[in-house]
Amino acid sequence: MFLVVCQISRRFSLLNTSNFAQFPRGLRHSAALSQRFERKNETVALRQLLGHLYGPERTTWSSVMLLRRHFAHLNTEDDTVVMSSEQNLPSIKLDPQENQVLPSTNLDALSEDLEGATLQSPLEEITENEAAQIAADLPIPPDSFTLRDYVDQSETLKKLVFLGVDLSKLEKRPNVATLLLKVDFEKDVTPILLFLKDVGVEDDHLGAFLTRNPFILNEDLENLQKRVSYLRKKEFNKEAVARMVAKAPYLLNFSVERLDNRLGFFQRELGLSTEKTRDLIIRLPRLITGSLEPVRENLKVCEIELGFKKNEIQHIATKVPKMLSANKKKLTETFDYVHNIMGIPHHLIVKFPQVFNSKLLKIKERHLFLKFLGRAVYDPTKPNYVSLDKLTSSPDEIFCVEFAKASVQDYEQFLKTL
Repeated sequence: MFLVVCQISRRFSLLNTSNFAQFPRGLRHSAALSQRFERKNETVALRQLLGHLYGPERTTWSSVMLLRRHFAHLNTEDDTVVMSSEQNLPSIKLDPQENQVLPSTNLDALSEDLEGATLQSPLEEITENEAAQIAADLPIPPDSFTLRDYVDQSETLKKLVFLGVDLSKLEKRPNVATLLLKVDFEKDVTPILLFLKDVGVEDDHLGAFLTRNPFILNEDLENLQKRVSYLRKKEFNKEAVARMVAKAPYLLNFSVERLDNRLGFFQRELGLSTEKTRDLIIRLPRLITGSLEPVRENLKVCEIELGFKKNEIQHIATKVPKMLSANKKKLTETFDYVHNIMGIPHHLIVKFPQVFNSKLLKIKERHLFLKFLGRAVYDPTKPNYVSLDKLTSSPDEIFCVEFAKASVQDYEQFLKTL
């Protein structure tokens, strides 16, 4: 049965080849298209014959291989037809008039013009007057780790240096160098300087102010004026506002809402009146601009760990505002030594809260010297009483003569034994 199929396929191929050779050359292309159609019919007939002989369920591997060989034979003949059809394409002829050559340039005249021109050598010496007339601006460096490379090209940086701004400090802070290179002195810096002078910042302090707070140059002038107006409405006089701005340069960077929240926090947490809250902020303006977490923590430490009452904490805070933002460790160590070692009760510490502003080492040295002399008396009802205020704030001469009843040399010799 397989031989019958092969003979049929071979007869179809011979028939197509003989018919193709008899066609003229001009009709071979159309004949090739007809042959493709006939091959499709031949393939369909071959599949039907195989299906009739073997059945749809008995298709064997031999029938599959026969179909693959037949398709390969058809593909080879298709490629031959396509190649033969491409060979019959008409050739393209170029018009000789289109291939024109451009006229030649007169090189002799051009060379004479170049010979007549006077060219200066880069090694030729020039006079000082000619050198002074040469204007060559140095390019701005694309990137740098210091503002010093930009001072010669930036008019703003030159004027800021003349004003007293410390660029060496500003260039170490992130985003500040880029800010200073972008601002224009006349357009951006001058209005801020005039505003600060109106607020009360002195001329010789403007450079130091911008060194501490260069970001005020990014603030809108109208917003700055609104913040000053808010402080004046809260009954901060002009001198107080000037002092607050000078001591806390970032104060004017805070919005009106934020300033109001900060003032309300201290009034609420300490239970102060409006007047006492205002006095507290005037004495230590950085309480407004600083973090509130140390303040909350110190208030809890004073009440829970140190054992002060709320009214006592209020009194200490108004007398020594630095205690609110002091280091927690320093606060507890000072209280522990004064209360537990020196034996001073709470009410005397509240009466002289300046002890929290003093250095603990100084308190220890003077207490040990008085104890060595037998004069460590801190009870106001006993003779030779020494108050905490005098113990911590008096100079060495007054402390030694009036309270220790000794000379300064004796005190210095005693300190060497510690």
